[in-house]
Parts: sequence; C-alpha cells; structure tokens
Amino acid sequence: MLLLILRLLMAIVIAFLVGKLVSKIKLPAILGWLLTGMLLGPHALGLVNDAVLDAQWYHIIVNILECAVGLLIGTELVWKKIKATGKQIIITTLTQSLGTFFVVTLLFCVVFYFTGIPLYLAVIFGGIALATAPAPALSIVREFNTDGPVTKTLIPMAALDDMVAVVVFFTTISIISANISEQKLPFYMILVVVLLPVVIGIVTGLIAGWVLKKERTASITLVLLIITLLISSGIGFIFNYRIMPKPVLNFMLIGMAFSATFANMISEERLNQIMHTFNPILGISMIVVILNLGTPLDYHLILGAGAFTAIYIIARAVGKYGGAFLGASITHSPATVKKYLGLTLLPHSGVSLVFTGIAVSVLTIPAPECAKIIQGTIAAAAVINEIIAVIVSKKAFEWAGEFNKRQDLSNK
Repeated sequence: MLLLILRLLMAIVIAFLVGKLVSKIKLPAILGWLLTGMLLGPHALGLVNDAVLDAQWYHIIVNILECAVGLLIGTELVWKKIKATGKQIIITTLTQSLGTFFVVTLLFCVVFYFTGIPLYLAVIFGGIALATAPAPALSIVREFNTDGPVTKTLIPMAALDDMVAVVVFFTTISIISANISEQKLPFYMILVVVLLPVVIGIVTGLIAGWVLKKERTASITLVLLIITLLISSGIGFIFNYRIMPKPVLNFMLIGMAFSATFANMISEERLNQIMHTFNPILGISMIVVILNLGTPLDYHLILGAGAFTAIYIIARAVGKYGGAFLGASITHSPATVKKYLGLTLLPHSGVSLVFTGIAVSVLTIPAPECAKIIQGTIAAAAVINEIIAVIVSKKAFEWAGEFNKRQDLSNK
C-alpha cells in the first residue's frame, strides 16, 4: 500500500510541474494535469496503475477531494448574489441540458435506424451526453481569475447541470433496464442520487456554519473546516459504499451543498478569510481530481475512434452550444453569455464515465453488442473531447473578456 501511495504522490508532483510548463505556453494548467493522467495511467506508463485506481483508499481520497472542489461552486451560491439571476440560470440550464439530450438522441436515432442498431441505445447516448464535468471549467476560472457574466452564470449552473443530468439519465436507464434487462435499477434511485448529496451537504453545512461563524485564527479555522468537510464526506461514504446498491453519489455535489449552506450563514469578509486559508488545499484537490479524470482515458482510442465517436462529439457540442444560446436569448442575458457560455460547457468526462459504466453493466447480459458500442464510443469521445474542450473553454473565457477580472479570487 505504501508503494501505491508513493506512486500517486509522484504522479501529483509530475502533474503539478507539467501544469506549470503548459501554463508557460498560455494554455490552462488543467490540460497538463489531464495529459499527465493519461500518460501516467494504466494505458501508458502505468505509474498510476490499476492497483492504485482500484484501491478503496484511492476512491476515498478522490471522493474527499471532490467534496473539497465543491467548495469552489458552493461558496459562490450566496443568496444575495444569485437571487437576481436565478431564473436566468435555471432556464439556461434546462435548455442546454435538455437541448443536448434531444439533439444527441435524435441524431443517433436516425443513424441507428439505418444501421439496424436498437433505437433505445440512442436514448442512452442522449442521457450520457447532457452531463457536464464542472471541474475543468472551474479550474480555468480559478487559474485565470475570471469574472463576468459568463463566469457568474457558469458556476451555479455547474451544480444544477449535474442534477438535471442525474434525473434524465437515471430515468431513461431505469425505463430501458425494466424492459430489456434482469438487472433492473430501482426508480427511487433517481431521487436518492439527486437529493441525498444535497441533504448531507446541508445538514453538515449547518454544523460548519455554526462553528465557523466566530472569528478564529487561520490555523484553527482551517482545522475546523477540514473536520466538518471530513464529516460531510464520511457520511457520504457510509451511504455510497455501505447502504446504496451502487456507488453513484456525487461528492462534488455534497461539497457544493455543504459550502453553500455555511456561506449563507457567515459574513462575506469571514467567507473570504476561510477560503483564503483553504486555498492551498483547494489547489491540490483540483490537481488530483483532474488527474483522476485523465488516468482512465486510453489515448490509443484516438486512433480507433470511428464515425459514432465523431457524431457523438459534434452532436453534443451542437446541443450544448445551441441550448445555452437559446436559454440566454430567452432570458435576455448579456451577449457574451449567448456567444460563449456553451463553449465552457463542453468538458465531459467524469460524470459521463460513471454513467457509461452503469449503462454497460445494465446492457452487458441482454445486449452485449450495444454495451460495446457505448463503451467504445464514450471512451474515445472522452479522450478526444476533453483535450479539445479544455482549450476551447479557456478561449471562451478569453473571448468573453473575463480573464483577470477577479484579482482577489486567490485570496478567497
């Protein structure tokens, strides 16, 4: 176990250094972290091999750090800040999420109709496609201190988007599994997966708000925040690995609800002090979470990517961009939100790979060929799309003119 931990620590250090090098050529550090994950993962050099990725302690560490990354979202969900734009965010979230679902589903229905593949597979593709990985875009927000209409819309949307994705995906996969598979997913899982992380986060966030409200030294503040964060993620572990039939809880959502709760209980000045103290841990958390996104990705799949992968990437991009543009137009959002928000929503791995794993497990026995199609298409798309999407997301913030507009972000 000690050797495996050393392997992970070496990978983190290498990712940090590669991120610094990538930043020198004006690309986001996250691209370096992601590529490092791919190169050091089991499909390439194998420093972070399957023994590391399958270890329970590794999953626990990643879940805790995902919870920590959730603080980047939750601390922005202060009611005074979002009440003026709440309607805009909800409408745009629904148009870009559901728009992606319908575009991908419709296009694959046409393709599968002419290729003789079951049409229900198109619906599964649509359910997987609407998920957005918030960590890459949030990493860019943090690295380049972005602020403005696009950033202010994206951050709360990152939380809502995952909730919509869970509802749509689990609804579709539950209906499909009930008709074709013996391995049926219980319908109550939809509510559990959406609401349970939020409930856990709110309850533990109330405790955190109570203990963090009082002014304390930086070191005591950090210790109290870490303890309450560990309590929050610990409760998530109990449900995820001991009670639920499948480990599908979104720990970033737990962290988001946790931090949103205490952020609304304390003063803005105190919140800035807390996040300034927590900033180094948040930076490490971002590296590990992105590294974890990269390690399962097999770069060999780029060479084997076929027509389905190309269709999937293009259809998803059209759905995200078109849906975000539509929602922003309906709500009369600023021009930069209409033009560029959709581009920041392109990162996809993470949640999508979890959904893919669930879909494959449901289809493996009743429809093994369909399982292979999903697994191959999404895996290849994750590799290709993630590299392109990170670069495009960075350019979107730059084109929107939001770079270095929040100089105090690093002091939060």
